Amino acid sequence: MSRLIHIFAAVAVLGLAAGCSSPSGIDTAAAAGSASKKAARAGALDFWVDPDSPAAKQIKEWRRAGRAQDAHLLKRIADEPQALWPAGEIDPGPIVKAAIDSAAVENRTALFVAYDIPHRDCGQHSAGGAADADAYREWIGKFADALGDGKALVVLEPDAVAHIVDGCTPAGYHDEREQLLNEAVVRLKQQPNTKVYLDAGNPAWIRDPWKLVDPLKQAGIEKADGFSLNVSNFQTDELTKAYGLELSADLGGKHFVVDTSRNGNGPLPGAWCNPPGRALGTPPTTDTGEPLLDAYLWIKRPGESDGTCGSGPAAGKWWPEYALELARNSRP
Repeated sequence: MSRLIHIFAAVAVLGLAAGCSSPSGIDTAAAAGSASKKAARAGALDFWVDPDSPAAKQIKEWRRAGRAQDAHLLKRIADEPQALWPAGEIDPGPIVKAAIDSAAVENRTALFVAYDIPHRDCGQHSAGGAADADAYREWIGKFADALGDGKALVVLEPDAVAHIVDGCTPAGYHDEREQLLNEAVVRLKQQPNTKVYLDAGNPAWIRDPWKLVDPLKQAGIEKADGFSLNVSNFQTDELTKAYGLELSADLGGKHFVVDTSRNGNGPLPGAWCNPPGRALGTPPTTDTGEPLLDAYLWIKRPGESDGTCGSGPAAGKWWPEYALELARNSRP
C-alpha cells in the first residue's frame, strides 16, 4: 500500500513526545549546550536538534540499564535534527514557542509539521484533526503566532492534498480543504522567517505527478516556498528526487524537500506500516547537490510508530526497539 502513515500526536516531543509524558517546557540553556555538540555535520548546521527527544531520553535510560552499545547506536537518531509534530488536540503555541526560543539561542532553524486538517487521514491510523474549519483556523493561527520572527521550516499537512487526488477524502470536503490549506500557507508566511512546504505525497502513492498540480495550486502552492515529498515513507532518494523534479517542472520550478528519515533501505514491497528491515536514510542536510531540492530532512521522527501493525503501538508512540533496528541497519 502506497499511502503514508503519519505521526498521530507528537504530544511527547520536548517532554511531550507522543505517549511518553505530559507536556512540559524546554530548558533553553540545556538545549543550546546540547545542540552545540550536535548537528555539527556540514549542511545540517542550520537545523535545531531537540535535546529532549524520545531517542535522547531512551539513551539515558539504556545507559542506566547497562545497555551501553544500544545507547550508542541510538545516538544516530538522537544527534540529528528532526521535525516536531505539535498535537492537534492541544494549543500548539507553547510547544512551538519553546522550540523556536531554543533554536534562536544558536541561530538555528526549528523544523515543524502542521498536521491538524479536518477529516485527517480518512479515518485510518492517524485519524482526527480539527473539529471543523473554524477550529483549524484557530489552531493554525496559534501555531503561526508562536513562530514569531524565529527561523522555522513548516511542512504543511502531510496527506491532505494527496488524499484529495486518490479519492480517500470524500469529494464534499475537497473545496473546504483546499481553502483551508491556502489560508494556512498565507497565515504561516506572514511570519518573516518561516518557510512553508505543502505536502505532495510520495512517488509510490500518486504515480503521475501531474495529477497533483491543480490541487496543489488550489491549496496555495504558489504562495508557499515549495512542497514536501516522502513524509513518513520509504521511497529512495533517487526515485523521490526524480519525481520531485518532474512535479517541480509542472509547477513552474517550485522547490521541494524530501523526508529521508527511514529510507536507507528503500521500501519493503507490500508493507507500508512499520515494515521490518528498514534503515535510517540520508542525514538532514541542505547540501543536496540539486538547486531545486532545498533539503533532505528527517520529518517523520525515526522510532515513532506508524500504527498498530507489526506489533507496533499506536501511531506516533515511541517504539524503542524499532528505533534501534533503524539505527542498527543504517550506515555509520
